[in-house]
Formats: sequence, structure tokens, C-alpha cells
Amino acid sequence: MTRTATVIRTTKETDIRVELDLDGAGQASAATGMPFFDHMLQQLGKHAGWDLRVTCEGDLQIDGHHTVEDCGIALGEALSEALGDKAGVRRFASVVVPLDEAAVEVVLDLAGRHFVLHEVPVPVETINGFDTGLLEDFVRAFAQAAELTVHVHLRYGRSPHHVCEAEFKALATALGQACALTGRTGVPSTKGTLT
Repeated sequence: MTRTATVIRTTKETDIRVELDLDGAGQASAATGMPFFDHMLQQLGKHAGWDLRVTCEGDLQIDGHHTVEDCGIALGEALSEALGDKAGVRRFASVVVPLDEAAVEVVLDLAGRHFVLHEVPVPVETINGFDTGLLEDFVRAFAQAAELTVHVHLRYGRSPHHVCEAEFKALATALGQACALTGRTGVPSTKGTLT
């Protein structure tokens, strides 16, 4: 069974290609025109243990919102496709990841139900083209497209860079754990489905 997906999403605002292998080696690359966002997407692939390639040409002359949100949608669609019926996955995960003074907690469920609780009051700053206010927009778009339940809490943090990076690393680590195959057969749900 291969757990891979390629998603192409083209709108009047963005042209995106996502290639995802859930059972990869953590080889990740991103080219979105926003260097800090590229770095965050690379963290996502690396710490989830996925092979991930994201390319995006977006209307950055307007702002970064369309690029960030649409990349979240495309990545969520890729995850949903790669997971298939989710047979044999761990399903649940929670983790707290620190980065210097920052620590972010992510709790998630591959439930097939979209819900996001995002309590990360990150200070507003633009980091190499990335507006930190887009952090929540990315998580919401990704979770909705992937049909995830995600709770994100900032435990501590002062530096916007550290808070953002700790969140992406925590999200990645939790996703890697939840998507891991357990060796059991069947879908981990008493309903018999996670859709």
C-alpha cells in the first residue's frame, strides 16, 4: 500500500503543486515566494517524517494570504488522499514542542470531522514575507481540507519566529504520530469509518 498523493490546485490567485509521501524519509522542499513560509513547510515535512514538495506561484503583489491559505488547502487535500480510508493508523496524537522560550501544544485527531481550536496569540510581525497573522489561517485551511480535529495552544512564547516555528514543528510531530501505521488492521473507530 502506498500512501502518496499529488495535488494540483489552480485558481486566479495561486498555482500550487503538492507532492506527499507519508512513509518517506523527511525530505522536504518548498518554493512559495515567501522564504519564511517555505522554511515552515520544510519543518512540517521533516518533523512529520514525510517526503513533501510544495511549489506555489501566488499573487504576492497583493499579499501572502492567498498563498498561505491555498497551500494549506492543497496540503490538506493531499493528506486526505494519501491517508485513504485511514485503516491501521494511530489516529490520535498530542505533543508539546519547545523552541527556546516558546512552547506550543498540538492535540489532533484524524477524525474525519473538521474542528480547529487555535489559541496562539502570536505577536504580529512580518518575517521574511510571512505575516504571523496567517498562522491560524494556514491551520484552519489545512484542517478543513484534511478533515482533522486540531487543538493548538501556546504554552509560552515571546518571539514571533519561535512561536510560529514551534507550532509548525508541533503540528508536524503530532501528524507524524497520528498518521503512523500501528500494524493493526481496520479503521480505528467503533463506527468503522473515519469520514
